[in-house]
Amino acid sequence: SSGDFDLHVAMKWTTLVSVRAVNSFLQASADMAAAASTTNPPSPTDNGPSSPFLVPSFVRVAYVSEENSKVAKWRMHGDFFHPAAWEICKDSFDMTWIPNSLSGGGGVNGLCDADSNTAVARKLSERQDCGQWWAYFTELQMPTSPEVYANEKTPPPVLGGSNFFWMVTERQRVELVQGMVCRHEGKSDCPAEPQAVIPLGDLESFLVNFTPNTALGKKHVKGRRPGYSQEDDREADRQRVLERKQLQDHEEIEKALFDYTIYPAALFHKDATLKAARARDAALTTHRNAEAVGPQTVKSSYYDVTITKPRGPVLGWCQAAARRGLCTLYADYFRTSNDERCMEACGLKRDFAPL
Repeated sequence: SSGDFDLHVAMKWTTLVSVRAVNSFLQASADMAAAASTTNPPSPTDNGPSSPFLVPSFVRVAYVSEENSKVAKWRMHGDFFHPAAWEICKDSFDMTWIPNSLSGGGGVNGLCDADSNTAVARKLSERQDCGQWWAYFTELQMPTSPEVYANEKTPPPVLGGSNFFWMVTERQRVELVQGMVCRHEGKSDCPAEPQAVIPLGDLESFLVNFTPNTALGKKHVKGRRPGYSQEDDREADRQRVLERKQLQDHEEIEKALFDYTIYPAALFHKDATLKAARARDAALTTHRNAEAVGPQTVKSSYYDVTITKPRGPVLGWCQAAARRGLCTLYADYFRTSNDERCMEACGLKRDFAPL
């Protein structure tokens, strides 16, 4: 390898590497490199990952049926199956806006430094924020046994990343190895360990595998579940349910709620968007009404809807484009044109929609 963006792909067991995953990883890596090499003055962020070394990472998903085995026998044609992760949950990640993390065509080409006659340059002149939303992992991914033991034997190269499918560019590999050698030699001023991130506008491209659900239905080893940082809260919830006898005679429902972790891809996308929107709402709301429920200043135009005000069709089209990876495939259009209708779905709009 010689070029900065020569690619190394590592996979264990049965893994499907798609052109979409490679394309999205390279775009996200170029975006990160653009943010690191920007000449713009640093802008304050609301919160962020603990490490400055961020590597786009993947999450494994498997197909799960919505229904029990009796009904599923008659419905094996795919309409009730959806991809779901089992190694993460909504407590495994948080959201941050990374300014200047947009790269155009032709290698690392920071769009936010643009002085050309593009929509990005116009936004900068209007003092709008330029960058995108990222999910960063605050916990390690937690596989079920026997893989949990393999994870301990050889930890994942990126904190919060998958240990069963990962990619690094040559530039990231060099930094990764330098940090590993430094820590192995016991030095004190070693560079930070890499942390896993996923761009919100292209979330589904980083969900890989789509294996049959052989990994699902297995309980995690106690204390090694996704959301382990909130384990005490979950146990308290379970005790509260038992005390109130809310699930009396429904033991299988209690087990499904508390013992198994199934995290559908669509729910991951929704949770990530709402976490980002609520973080921005908290930052922008100066006089918060303690009794109010929900957002008070800005909201997600797609997810924060009511029954009386249904979504317009454009929001759905943008959401479908984002979920199919088109925000990255047609990055030139979505990032540099004057069409701003899909900015929010592509994770490019910092302040979401005003209430």
